[in-house]
Amino acid sequence: MPEVSPRPRRLLIVSPHFPPVNAPDMQRVRMSLPHFVSAGWEVTVLAADDTEPMAPVEPALLDTIPAAVRVVRIRCLKRSWTGFLGFNNLGWRMLPHLWRTGGKLIREWRPDVVYFSTTMFIVMPLGRVWRRRFGVPYVIDLQDPWVSDYYDQPGAPRPPGGWKYLFASAAARLLEGWTLSGAAHIISVSERYLDDLARRYLWWTADRGSVLTFGAPDDDLPFARRLAQSAPPLLPASRGVRIAYAGRLGPDMLPALEVLFAAIARQKDSPKPVDVYFFGTSYAPANQATRTTSECARRHGIGHLVHEKPARIGYLDALRILLETDLALLLGSEDTGYSPSKVYPTLLAAKPTIAIAPATSVLEQKIRELGGAALVTFRLGPAGDPAAVDRLSELLAGFRQPAVGPFGPPADLPRLQGRYGSRAIAERQLKIFDSVAATVL
Repeated sequence: MPEVSPRPRRLLIVSPHFPPVNAPDMQRVRMSLPHFVSAGWEVTVLAADDTEPMAPVEPALLDTIPAAVRVVRIRCLKRSWTGFLGFNNLGWRMLPHLWRTGGKLIREWRPDVVYFSTTMFIVMPLGRVWRRRFGVPYVIDLQDPWVSDYYDQPGAPRPPGGWKYLFASAAARLLEGWTLSGAAHIISVSERYLDDLARRYLWWTADRGSVLTFGAPDDDLPFARRLAQSAPPLLPASRGVRIAYAGRLGPDMLPALEVLFAAIARQKDSPKPVDVYFFGTSYAPANQATRTTSECARRHGIGHLVHEKPARIGYLDALRILLETDLALLLGSEDTGYSPSKVYPTLLAAKPTIAIAPATSVLEQKIRELGGAALVTFRLGPAGDPAAVDRLSELLAGFRQPAVGPFGPPADLPRLQGRYGSRAIAERQLKIFDSVAATVL
């Protein structure tokens, strides 16, 4: 009797945001998909069919998805309806349809592993529901902390959202432990998030989690370079030095911004001024986005040198801005466990870079490990850190554009790509999936 070849392993990914929608929490999945497919896995992605997306739409990202990947689009309630109830969260809007469609697909397709990779935390409890019904193990990817005590810290700003924040916080505390305790494995972008779980839950053991940072966009930067050759520049010409930053700029990053603006203020009368450009600093829709930098720039007297467009921009445009700037910028967070996803693309772009990071933060550790940037560390506290301002002011005064040679220690690109490239991160994910799938055979 002829032998029957075993079928390929099957992976079901829950990623509500997915191309053509561009959102930060789908980038890990998007960059890993080619490597999942090349390793022989059959992959299906459950994504939202959102006709009213809050994130930018970037059709070019569809070209990066392998043809072998099946994408099942899940209906979701319209924001024009749910807005009357006070919520627009994509996870809540698609939850009933995701529960029904996902269950049907699991019953018929029988995946080996379900992988939740999203910051729409409310969909993650479905992993435990589906495990009980169908016996399929699930893996959770914590790209942000589900339960956060940031706004409980002394001196923290008031939490945004009023009652909606209180409701979301209560739901997180209620559902996090129940959901994560049933997961076959937990992936986290930061060791500190796993440490928090160890402090909160008696059931936690170190073998339940792994740290996997965001992968470097090895294939995306060449794509962005090709786009830049035929498209008009995104940054204006300047007689001075242009510093550009594209991405989230939340209240947790204001201490780093204070250091930057205080140093720029010392150069404002220089014949070669420093202009700073911020793009996509708010996650709010374009008509609701507000500037984060205005008040801080005004206090330092450099409002004319700071240019901010808070509305979200496309992922590939963010890479193009990185390629066009004279001096790239990395900003750390008061949440010292925060792992900025833009570290690796910034280092791969090989532009002169300044990293402004709280002492002992993940950002500081990454720059010390990989080089590629002039590192300015600062102490968190109400009085600021004058020594950090002095250090950064000296760096800006000494910068010459175009820069000759690396600005700070040269980046260890072989180490970066070997440990943090998209292929390396995908291979580590697959090792976890293989291990999880083997336990249910």
